[in-house]
Amino acid sequence: MKIFAVRLKELRNEKKKTQKEMADFLGLKLRAYQYYEGATHYPEVPNLLKLADFFEVSTDYLLGRSNEREMKP
Repeated sequence: MKIFAVRLKELRNEKKKTQKEMADFLGLKLRAYQYYEGATHYPEVPNLLKLADFFEVSTDYLLGRSNEREMKP
C-alpha cells in the first residue's frame, strides 16, 4: 500500500495540487484523501480510475504493479 501513497503524493506535487484540491476533485472530504497519501486506505475503483486519468498514468503504475507511467492503448 505504501507504494500507492508515495506515487500519489509524488504525482500530486508534480501537478502542483494541494490535498484539498485533490479531495474536491474526487468529491471527498480532505481527511479521506489524506488517508490515501497516509497509506491507510486505497480509493474505491471509480476514484482510482479518476486519479489515473487525471495524472495520465495507468492504474497499474499507481498501485505499484508497473514502473511505467504511460498508459498503453
